[in-house]
Amino acid sequence: MLGLVFVVPLAWFFVRVLLIDSDPASLPELVVGVVTSRPMLIAMATTNWISLLVTAVVLLIGYPIAFYLANSGGLRFTLVIFCIIVPYFTSVIVRTYSWMVLLGRNGIVNQILLQLGAVDQPLALLYNKLGIVIGMTYVLLPYMVLTLYAAMKAIEPSLVQAARALGASDAYVFRRVYFPLTLHGVISGSLIVFILAIGFFITPALMGGPSDVMVAMLVERSVEIMLDWQSAAVMSLLLLAVTLVLYALYARVTDLRRFMGG
Repeated sequence: MLGLVFVVPLAWFFVRVLLIDSDPASLPELVVGVVTSRPMLIAMATTNWISLLVTAVVLLIGYPIAFYLANSGGLRFTLVIFCIIVPYFTSVIVRTYSWMVLLGRNGIVNQILLQLGAVDQPLALLYNKLGIVIGMTYVLLPYMVLTLYAAMKAIEPSLVQAARALGASDAYVFRRVYFPLTLHGVISGSLIVFILAIGFFITPALMGGPSDVMVAMLVERSVEIMLDWQSAAVMSLLLLAVTLVLYALYARVTDLRRFMGG
């Protein structure tokens, strides 16, 4: 049933566009032409760079938050979880526009920096890669936090207590005991964020500049502007293939964790 709902329409789209509405004999030439085209190469480089950067930033921010959640409870835990989950009841478009208001030349962020004397003129926080990274980090942060939180809650407290009882410092315990035990969560969370990031469209389209074109945006332009459904289908298929490979890697990581008794 799930295959009929999800797989069949997708498969029919590619069959119809690439095999029925076009010459199948020219398909290899079409694929090579699309993949090696300058716009596609630039879009792939931009997509990979932004996705890797967002994943790294989300990890750096998310790990301390998850650590705090795993070692707190009561009202503090509830408030932090509330702040993380509640924004997801609103559309991603609304959340993106809210950051555009905050980061604009007359936004709160620039006004605070100007009042503090940190800058002499408003910073360019929008319509560039910095704006994309900020917006995508905000949207994708909960995926990392919740994944790391689950990994941290699975750690046996006696392992950390035993290391401290043997005279290890907090830094040593974190470096040699705690972090290695959460490494599977780091890998899983990073893969989830990266998979979502490479297919992002709304936030980069609204907060990025004219030269910050990601693959999903290139697909949209091929359909809406160029009316080139064949090229759009090839790019979509390439993005789908990369996503499936990364998802298989994610499934492998989680399976290894179960095999190890996590």
